[in-house]
Amino acid sequence: MRAQQNIEQFGYRQELHRTVGLADLIFYGLAYMVPIAPFAIFGNVYSESGGMPVLAYLVGMIALLFTAASYAQMVKAFPLSGSVYNYAGRGIAPPVGFMTGWMILLDYILLPCLLYLVASIAMNDSVPGVPVWAWLIGFVAVNTAINLRGIRITVRLTRVLIAIELAVLALFLLVGVWALLRGAGRGFSLTPLFNAETFAWPVMFAAVSVAVLSFLGFDGISMLVEESTGGSAQVGRAMRVALLLAGVLFITQVWVAALLVPDPAGLLDQPSDTAFYDAAAVAGGEWLRHVTTAATALSWGLVNTMVAQVSVSRLLYAMARDRQLPSFLAKVSVRHSVPSNAILLSCLLSIGVGIWAATRADGVALLSSLINMGAMVAFIVLHVSVIVHHALRSGSDRLWAHLISPLIGAGILVFVVINANLLAQLLGLVWLGLGALALITLYALGRRPTLRGMPAGSDRR
Repeated sequence: MRAQQNIEQFGYRQELHRTVGLADLIFYGLAYMVPIAPFAIFGNVYSESGGMPVLAYLVGMIALLFTAASYAQMVKAFPLSGSVYNYAGRGIAPPVGFMTGWMILLDYILLPCLLYLVASIAMNDSVPGVPVWAWLIGFVAVNTAINLRGIRITVRLTRVLIAIELAVLALFLLVGVWALLRGAGRGFSLTPLFNAETFAWPVMFAAVSVAVLSFLGFDGISMLVEESTGGSAQVGRAMRVALLLAGVLFITQVWVAALLVPDPAGLLDQPSDTAFYDAAAVAGGEWLRHVTTAATALSWGLVNTMVAQVSVSRLLYAMARDRQLPSFLAKVSVRHSVPSNAILLSCLLSIGVGIWAATRADGVALLSSLINMGAMVAFIVLHVSVIVHHALRSGSDRLWAHLISPLIGAGILVFVVINANLLAQLLGLVWLGLGALALITLYALGRRPTLRGMPAGSDRR
């Protein structure tokens, strides 16, 4: 098999089973992004964007389509699990790969924690008798048990759960549009897309830095390249399709919700975690509020976290088999062909960090800031990897794919990072500093980052 030969040429054995098809990858990506993800952060995006959440999501989708294009180029060159860790390490140099992997770990490790926390808080609101920490442990236990059974079980369940999410979204859109036709809300308007009175690029990029949280996860598809039946080409196609589908769904739902917000001026002044549910109540009454609230809790607590745990375990597995993390994380279950120890570590981290964040009033905001900053920095390095590996090192004449497109993608993301809130920037720098200390420690122990198929200390293939 061509895909298997590609892995072996880098010095690895095919340990993970190739059972994941194109449709499976697309559903996996949608499950990771969550088709109804804006339900939970709509209020913040509305406020940050000056009442233009549609434009924020549109700009975010365009920016990440450039990122998906760069992913497609690098997954073709290096069809290995580990995502940007491998692409930066092999495309630029192993130490850069370590630091990029360290930054994306911020996204992959903390995203499940955030999702569990949001879902547990929502369930606690519905069933106050069960504390947040108990809901969190329950969600983690269910997902860990499923993921330890193998990737096929995870993929099958995500299809069912995604269908339920789409049904809830369709219900909201039908009721919402019908309510608008009957005169509810502000009627149909282009204001959620563009409002000259509140528009400013710094404001918009600050909103995009929040909105991209809904898109994070499309990149997780690349983690399954060693389990994809069609290899790297199939993974690249799935990433673009999943991102486009999610973008259309996000834009549609926030447009309808923005027209139904009961107090637009108040929401601009003070973001609300319940803004989307308030809009749902305007459209259909309290029953629709409860339906959308429950759907958010279950999708964030089961669907999204299930696939997020898959991705973080594959990243830990990839870095461990290169001896850049403890070797026990590279252990693969013989029976189920999954990195079982990495899955269990992800489980423990989710419980520990999630319960700690639950004790803080700013727990959700803190985790969101860290996640977004880690992902944006890693994506910028991904674009640089394309340019270095293809345009500079290999002398490619494909100017659009290997130079212009990654430059545009990196430029947009740099503006997003610059306009992100100060807390996100500071915490991102702290995490980057910790990664630098970890890298120095590896060098001191004589374990400088190396990748199979590359000479020690080399920055070339």
